[in-house]
Amino acid sequence: MRFTYAEAMTRAELYAPLAQAAEAAGYTSMTVADSLIYPKESDSRYPYTDTGDREFLEDKEFIETMIFCAHVFAVTKTLRLTPFVLKLPVRPPVLIAKQAASVSFLSNNRLTMGVGLSPWPEDFVAMGVPWEKRGKRMDECIDIFRGLTTGEFFEYHGDFYDIAEMKQTPAPTEPIPLLVGGHSDAALRRAVRKGDGWMHAGGDGEELDRLLTRLAEIRAEEGDTRDDFQIHVISTDAYSVDGIKRLEDKGVTDCIVGFRVPYIKGQDTEPLEVKVAALERFANGVIAKVN
Repeated sequence: MRFTYAEAMTRAELYAPLAQAAEAAGYTSMTVADSLIYPKESDSRYPYTDTGDREFLEDKEFIETMIFCAHVFAVTKTLRLTPFVLKLPVRPPVLIAKQAASVSFLSNNRLTMGVGLSPWPEDFVAMGVPWEKRGKRMDECIDIFRGLTTGEFFEYHGDFYDIAEMKQTPAPTEPIPLLVGGHSDAALRRAVRKGDGWMHAGGDGEELDRLLTRLAEIRAEEGDTRDDFQIHVISTDAYSVDGIKRLEDKGVTDCIVGFRVPYIKGQDTEPLEVKVAALERFANGVIAKVN
């Protein structure tokens, strides 16, 4: 089992020391939250909280995802970073391929790319991208990302993007693992067909079991027998050694763990030393015993 440390919507100056502490404690990766804008007015609902409120996002210090990765990679040596998840179809795919390849190259292949659809129509409006057919657009973005990050000549002719033969260098010396987030059937199937794994966004244990069962069904339908298919989940079972064994038995490869509820209005006032103590306590109590 691998472990990913999740800390989001805290003060920007804390991320670098937290990443260094997570690396020293034995975590494999750290998540990177992605947010482009906070619209003054919106009827949209956040899909991964009970109330759907979005006010907890206001005034949080979201550093642009690829800039965040460059910042944290510069102060760490082994820790991976995993956007959780980058809103891919609202971005120009040629640009995000260049950014991701550059960051991966400079970090010695430490980027794992979590991607998904934005739940906010306002993101699409702000970026000048149609909300309609966003799933198909997402598929094309993934194809372009895959092709351009090889460092070889690549061309693409789809419904949304028409790219003449080109290459981007430098390229990472290893393929960038691409994980697809989302709980819909379409997202699960996209993870199998186009991704190297799936990222769970949270929820109760019964819902997670349903999603894992459906993911297994889709993999069987698609004839996917990969041994290295990654499954990243958020689960209360991740906080005990016995629980980790149950998750392993269900095919989970990576646990995403955090030590506070980030969905709060106003600023996070928890001190750095409290955060570090929490991640170290888990590392000593669970990671060290599991691994």
